[in-house]
Amino acid sequence: MSTEHVLDDRPRAHVRARIRESANKVPEVTVYFWIIKVLTTGMGETASDFLAHLLGPIPAVGLGGLAFAASLVLQFAVRRYVAWIYWTAIVMVSVFGTMAADVLHVGLGVPYTLSTPLFLLALTAVFVLWYASERTLSIHSIRTRRRELFYWAAVLATFALGTAAGDLTATIGLGYLGSVVLFAVAICVPALTHRAGLLGAVTAFWTAYVITRPLGASLADWMALPGTRGGLGWGLGPVTLSWTVAIVGFVAFLALSRRDVEPTP
Repeated sequence: MSTEHVLDDRPRAHVRARIRESANKVPEVTVYFWIIKVLTTGMGETASDFLAHLLGPIPAVGLGGLAFAASLVLQFAVRRYVAWIYWTAIVMVSVFGTMAADVLHVGLGVPYTLSTPLFLLALTAVFVLWYASERTLSIHSIRTRRRELFYWAAVLATFALGTAAGDLTATIGLGYLGSVVLFAVAICVPALTHRAGLLGAVTAFWTAYVITRPLGASLADWMALPGTRGGLGWGLGPVTLSWTVAIVGFVAFLALSRRDVEPTP
C-alpha cells in the first residue's frame, strides 16, 4: 500500500486521479536523461560564452536571466511533466548558471578556488533545507509546489557548482581534455558504488548530477576553444548550434515515445 493510500481514505480512483495530476513534474531517470543532461551542460557553457562575446556580458546576463525566469514560470504552470518544457528550463538553467559562475570570476574577480566551495555550500544548504522540510531528496517525490521549488534551487546550484569546478580543473593544469577524462572517470564512481550497494540511490543520483555539469562543459569547451587554449578550435557558435540540434532531437524522441514518463499508478 502506497503512502498516498495510507494518508487518504477517499475512493482509490480519486486518489489515482490526484497522483496522476501531481506526480509527473520531472522525467524518469533513463539513459536518455543522462545523455540530454550532459548535452545541456555543454550547450549552456558555450552558449553563455557566445552570448557574452556577441552582446556583451551585462546584456547577456540580463537576457539569460529573463529567459531563465520565463522558462521556470512555464515549468511551474504545467500540471505534469512535459518533455520540451522541462528540458527548455534545464537549458536555461544551464545558460544562466554558467553566467552566474562567470560573473563571480570575471566580473567580481572571485577565484575558482573560492567560488567552487561557495557554490558547494549553497548546494549543501539547499539540500539541508529541503530534507528538513520534506524528509526526502528523492526526485521521484516532486509532487508539490514546495518540493518543486527545492528541486529547481538544487538544479541551479548544481549547475553553478559544476561550472566553477570544471573551470577550476581546466585552469590548474589539467586543461579541457584532461578535465573531460577526470570527470568521465568521476561520474562512474557513484554509478558503480550504487550498483555495489555501497551508496544510496538518492546520493548517487545527485552526485552524478553535479558531475555531469563539469563533464559536459569541459567537453564543449575542448571542442569550441582554439588550440592556443587547448581546444579543437571549432568555435563557440558551431558547437552551441550542433549541441542544440542534438538536444532537440533527443527531446523530440522522448516527447513522442514517452519513455521518460512516470508509469500511471
